Amino acid sequence: MNTIPLYHPDRTDGGFRPLKAWRHFRKLIADKEDTEQVFHILEALRDSRFARSAERFFATPTGRKVMAERQYLPAMLDDHDTLRQLPEGSVGRTYVDFMEREGLTAQGLVDEFDKFRHGQPRHDDMLELYGNRLRDTHDLFHILTGYGRDALGEQCVLAFSYSQTPSWGTLFIAWAGAREIRKGFGRRYPIYGAVREGQRIGRAAQQIAYQDIEALLAEPLDAARQRLGIAEPRIYKQVHAMMRADGIDPYDLLGTKAAEAAAMPELARAA
Repeated sequence: MNTIPLYHPDRTDGGFRPLKAWRHFRKLIADKEDTEQVFHILEALRDSRFARSAERFFATPTGRKVMAERQYLPAMLDDHDTLRQLPEGSVGRTYVDFMEREGLTAQGLVDEFDKFRHGQPRHDDMLELYGNRLRDTHDLFHILTGYGRDALGEQCVLAFSYSQTPSWGTLFIAWAGAREIRKGFGRRYPIYGAVREGQRIGRAAQQIAYQDIEALLAEPLDAARQRLGIAEPRIYKQVHAMMRADGIDPYDLLGTKAAEAAAMPELARAA
């Protein structure tokens, strides 16, 4: 088997930089589609647990296979014509529908990562290979968990991801993002409860990164969720239902419409 080191000898550690993470988080809040900021935050808050997670992964049969084959997952995930040949209701078919509806590609995340890494050397080590796998499977996490790409859904899927692969960066974005959402609503909706639920679901589930991705795509979605032990995100769905009942669009939680709608009952009571 072609083995690589955990750390490439030329890899440097920029250290734990919470202020830098906060600056990039503010940029992310200003434009939630600016995915490059996520990579800056993860890098600024990376700790030794990520290396331990990578080492554990490459000790598994799937990890050894990934290391030997070096399959480029975005090529598989962006081959929508092939994935559309899978049965309706499969993970792969659901993934294609989601990606096309949202205007996303797996390669798009790679491109954002390349913007973040512009001018920096690449390192052929376990950290690089494992980080790429987590990046490339991020949108599969949305499919398998049932969390959408709304602001709360993104925080919940990151909370789920934290429990799967502990990282201060993912935990920071999940909870700081939840705090931003909650600012406009106070305690009217269980925002924090939904994020905590995401952590619990991720902790109880099997590791998605450890799965044979090609085989997983062919599975019926409901069966895959049951096999992996991924519970239904009930509080997240409850928040969506409560907001819609109040005339609030859950996909505009960081926008002005949501803040204005949330403020109306308070203004009415004050009057």
